[in-house]
Amino acid sequence: MRVFVAGGTGVIGRALLPQLRDAGHAVTAMTRFQKRADEVRELGADPVVCDAFDAEGVAKAVATARPDVLVNQLTDIPRAINPRKMGEQFETNDRLRREGTRNLMEAAEAAGARRLVSQSIAFAYAPGDTLRAEDDPLFDRASGPWARSVAAVSALEQATLGSASVEGVVLRYGYFYGPGTAYAGDGSTAAMVRRRGFPIVGRGTAVYSFIHVDDAASATVAAIDRGAPGIYNVVDDDPAPISAWLPEYSAALEARPPRRVPRFAARLAGGRLAVYMTTGLQGATNAKAKRELGWDPRWKSWRQGFREALGCPRAALARAPSSRRPVRCCCS
Repeated sequence: MRVFVAGGTGVIGRALLPQLRDAGHAVTAMTRFQKRADEVRELGADPVVCDAFDAEGVAKAVATARPDVLVNQLTDIPRAINPRKMGEQFETNDRLRREGTRNLMEAAEAAGARRLVSQSIAFAYAPGDTLRAEDDPLFDRASGPWARSVAAVSALEQATLGSASVEGVVLRYGYFYGPGTAYAGDGSTAAMVRRRGFPIVGRGTAVYSFIHVDDAASATVAAIDRGAPGIYNVVDDDPAPISAWLPEYSAALEARPPRRVPRFAARLAGGRLAVYMTTGLQGATNAKAKRELGWDPRWKSWRQGFREALGCPRAALARAPSSRRPVRCCCS
């Protein structure tokens, strides 16, 4: 099958292109920068250099590739997120979700493509008391810069699902960890945790759903030719509150345990969004993706994934069972 990937050198793109190649697909990958073309080739795809905001250029690139399926992995995520500067930091990313997705869908329709698979997020749901499923509403009553970002997510999903001729599939990914992510050992979240700048706020009740980038990529490969058009949460099997996962993540980094701060202190330091993301967020269920896409994450829990992704000593010993040296680690 011919597959066109927009955002081929992003965090997911770098994991996705080799998996598409290994699955036997002929892949064209779009990147904004000429210097990234060689990277695309090394990952197993034919490169095309194009700006996602250039509707005419996107249409020409897609028409030349003649894809059966397009995959939208367009993002512009800052290396380090500051909740008080999200309006500025996420302006281009929000625009990509609105305009970039629209340009891709118009190009897909013009080229006669069968399906468009788009990256969305599983943490833009409206607050609730249970795990969020695909039929639950997005947080359209959010305030501040988060309101604009949620509106951009909604626009992306509507553009993906609204064509009369192209099947639309939306993958709502959880928080990424693994190579190249903020949660990688050299990522911005890891740096924040090491300096104890990521506290447990209040009782640490915000529930996070994580997904390893390789599992996000494998779900995307599955969505190319499986599942009905619609929305799918792509998260692991183990949504967990910050009070559970953050201490283990800190230990995996060999960092000091996270501090605990009251809600008012978090609001003074990071604003209302920081308080919501650490006390009010709710996780998501992956039941639909597992059932309808025939997909199952390799890293079923962040508990396993953090240890392996961050080089936990016990995980290393598990990979080398001949060693008998006792260790103390995050999973002891």
